[in-house]
Amino acid sequence: MNTISPIYGALGGDLVGSIYEFNNLKSKIFKLVQPSCRFTDDSILTLATAQAILDAPHDYKAQYHRWGRKYPRAGYGGTFSRWLTLPLEEIGPYNSWGNGSAMRISPVGFAFETEADVLAQAEMLASVTHNHPEGVKGAQATALAIFLARKGTDKDAIKARIERNFGYNLSTPLDEIRPTYRFDVSCQGTVPVAIRAFLEAGSYVDAIRNGISVGGDSDTIGAITGGISLAYFKKIPEDLVQEIEKRLRPDMRDICQRFAERFGFADA
Repeated sequence: MNTISPIYGALGGDLVGSIYEFNNLKSKIFKLVQPSCRFTDDSILTLATAQAILDAPHDYKAQYHRWGRKYPRAGYGGTFSRWLTLPLEEIGPYNSWGNGSAMRISPVGFAFETEADVLAQAEMLASVTHNHPEGVKGAQATALAIFLARKGTDKDAIKARIERNFGYNLSTPLDEIRPTYRFDVSCQGTVPVAIRAFLEAGSYVDAIRNGISVGGDSDTIGAITGGISLAYFKKIPEDLVQEIEKRLRPDMRDICQRFAERFGFADA
């Protein structure tokens, strides 16, 4: 059996969704990876989260600043891009409720061993920039869903916990969401849809196809759905792994390998 790097869950979803963010595809029928697919800010900041966890103390702010400056053309939002231009000692949170806190959270759900630690780390990570209550909530809901999925919790129980803890509606089928869903960068408009894409899926790839088919912020929905789905299904197709790995630069590969050594799991 192969050891899977948990980071590949989010990276795979981001990669697949990268070409549909501004060219939405309201269908599950498409070639999974096109030559033009690439890693976006979702992947860069997921890798930054992983490095912050690996290199304790968990200095999320420093790693987001460092990775963001190293990869300045990854597609960051305007406020975060301006945040990156400032010296590290001068930056702080800017009360964002955007989905950036949830897109970069997946390593937390794989790395920590109690719900309390997962939720605390998610709040710490989000609050570096996204200290609005909705920004924190989106990160915590995603991290908890990953943690529960990783621990073998069934889908009905995951759904019930997230709905109860965070007040999200996870009961509306994608077929009802899809026709009118539009681009939405908020946590409250993205995270429930991404979780629903996982809940309706029979595999990791099926979950990614679900998420992309809704439209909207496709790469971020893919990244969020991908993290949860890999934790649950514990399997990712080898051909997608190859597409991920051929796009990894040496610094990215190092983080993925180191994270796999500490927190990876056997291919199901």
